[in-house]
Amino acid sequence: MLPDKRSNVAHPATMPIEETACRTRLKVLGAEFEEHAKQSDADGCALPFPLKLKRLSRSIDIKPDAIINCATAETSARFAANVISPAAKTAFGEALTVVNQASAYVCRPRNGTRKLSEHAFGNALDIARFTLSGGTAIDVEPAPPDKNAKFLDAVRKAACGPFKTVLGPGSDADHAQHLHFDLAPRKNGGTFCQ
Repeated sequence: MLPDKRSNVAHPATMPIEETACRTRLKVLGAEFEEHAKQSDADGCALPFPLKLKRLSRSIDIKPDAIINCATAETSARFAANVISPAAKTAFGEALTVVNQASAYVCRPRNGTRKLSEHAFGNALDIARFTLSGGTAIDVEPAPPDKNAKFLDAVRKAACGPFKTVLGPGSDADHAQHLHFDLAPRKNGGTFCQ
């Protein structure tokens, strides 16, 4: 795999202030998490201060737990509470209770390339299903029922901005069964959403 500039950064032994501040904000949001062991690999994958995210808020679970960086955890928690849950209430009359994730930290290249994925930095979250308070399950899939499609489309469009990359069904074959959200560092804070 081709190393990324984040692969070789020297990481401090103690947690930097931006990491502790992020964790404080996560607690205020009602998220539940545990500190997790540092992740690194000879291929260049690097996650120096990972979290094991257990809940996005007091009312929204994430299953299974996600190993992720704090910035992605915070963005995901805010997005679930402020966008996904209200969209579910509008579309289905039910609150969001579970975000079923398919992938968080994974040391691997981007599909079809030798460049490291944002997953290799704990900087991405793949979502395969949303479960609502009345038991409704909305799967991310290429041809969902109309009501689900409208909800998924609204979530996907709203994600472009808070997240820097948004991919899903129709982007390519690798994203046919999930929504990929990441915080890839882009020039001038730009986004890539398909």
